[in-house]
Amino acid sequence: PNQIPRRRPPPPPPAAMGDPQFTIGTSMSDILATMERDGHDPATISLGINAMLCFVYDYLPEPPVSLTASLSLAGASWVPDGVDRISRLPDVLLRDIISRLSAKDAARTAALSSRWPPLWRSAPLALFDINLFPDGDASPSPCAVTAAVSGALAAHPGPFRCVHLICSTMDKHRGEMARWIDILVAKGVQELVFVNRPWPIDLRLPATIFSCASLTRLYLGIWRLPDTAAVPRGVSFPNLRELGLCWNVMEDRDLAFMLERSPVLEFLGIMGSQTGVRVRLVSHSLRCVQLGFSFMEDIDVVDAPRLERLFQWETVSAVNSRAMANRSFRIKIGHAPNLRVLGYLQPGEQELVVVAGAKESIAPSVQILAIEVQFGCRNSIKKVPGFLRCFPNLGTLHVQSPRIPKESTGKVNLKFWQEGGPIKCVLQSLKKLFFYEFRGSRSEVAFLKFIAERGRVLEQMVVVVAKECFSPGGDGVNAKLKPLTNAKWNSKGCKLELFKSPLTDVAGPICSHRHASDLGFADPFDLKYYYKSETISVS
Repeated sequence: PNQIPRRRPPPPPPAAMGDPQFTIGTSMSDILATMERDGHDPATISLGINAMLCFVYDYLPEPPVSLTASLSLAGASWVPDGVDRISRLPDVLLRDIISRLSAKDAARTAALSSRWPPLWRSAPLALFDINLFPDGDASPSPCAVTAAVSGALAAHPGPFRCVHLICSTMDKHRGEMARWIDILVAKGVQELVFVNRPWPIDLRLPATIFSCASLTRLYLGIWRLPDTAAVPRGVSFPNLRELGLCWNVMEDRDLAFMLERSPVLEFLGIMGSQTGVRVRLVSHSLRCVQLGFSFMEDIDVVDAPRLERLFQWETVSAVNSRAMANRSFRIKIGHAPNLRVLGYLQPGEQELVVVAGAKESIAPSVQILAIEVQFGCRNSIKKVPGFLRCFPNLGTLHVQSPRIPKESTGKVNLKFWQEGGPIKCVLQSLKKLFFYEFRGSRSEVAFLKFIAERGRVLEQMVVVVAKECFSPGGDGVNAKLKPLTNAKWNSKGCKLELFKSPLTDVAGPICSHRHASDLGFADPFDLKYYYKSETISVS
């Protein structure tokens, strides 16, 4: 957690493709012709595709087995008598060992002795197409990859513990794709990661995927989800606990269907979407939801009694959607009595509706909140008090301050906060405040001073100062921070910590989807990347 995290930007669309709907259902030849006609270099399409794939690959879960470790007897020379004691272990232990190897290495164990081949065929297998490449061949042909996968799936009777298929251009192998899913369903795959290498980017995924009742983890990338209206009503994912959807085309009903048919689902992630999505959460099992780099119409938490974490960052309003006409992107929190961690909300850009309280519009369970505030926009700042009043028991607040645009639309001073009326969480419960990319604007200083002078139980305030504020030999940083250090702090024991940001050109929140989904990580917004940077002392 002390390492500087990589911030994953959304994949930039190729030139002339600002409309996310442009590429859906469009052939590559038509896209290239359109780009050439509009004066864009057609070669940039490959840059867009590669960016999309990098984005998807970065979000996929790590393989549960090592794909780089070599299977070698070189370390066996230390055994004095040369006796093979591993083969003497019980079958159940040997099968467990084999199941922890990649399919390629697991098959090689058959050469160890006559006892191993039956064990390999009866052990749950982990198959990764990237591991099937011939040694030294970094970029085999799609046909070679497809043939290798087909051979591996046919050679083992199952079950398959884990299968990652991310390297095939599925449009050219639709028949093989359908057969793969049939085999995986029949052989009881437990974890499946399935990515379509474009083009096209909206290839329809076979509906037989819904017949895979053995799945516990499912990640799908760059597909058009099956039309659930035609799926038999009896199908379900009775064992699915983790679902990741990356850069797919899907209808609202498709997502609702998958949630309804996954009775033990605990984690849902939507990272990247090709179309506007309305997320309506009705689930008695979900504990964590992540939404990022997606076109959204609404996020509606209707009934999610076990939901603990709701993350959304870099979500973009689906402006071309009929549902979004004349209104902003809405986040609605209904029945979520265990919701503890929420963010990044964007006051001014998003509308927050809380209907969780019996009498008041409050969400009393939320203890950790992250917001992104445009401190150069008065209309955004004016929404912040209303947002904070929705969370009366808030203990930790994270604030990201994006770069103030040149066309700043007004600022606020300390008087705005002082005359706005009491904010219960600031007065009674807020113990930690983290402020990222402080640039010293009047609005930023006024907000921090207000928290310092009103926070009765505040214990820690961390301010990470944007790198652009520092100039050689200048004292600009001292001058910007002086009003804060000279404030009349309400909590005398509060510790003020000032850091120089180690990052440059920060456009938005720094997030880690792995920390966000790790329920053992108490505060997934506090990545502590700044702790290795230099501290600031104000004279």
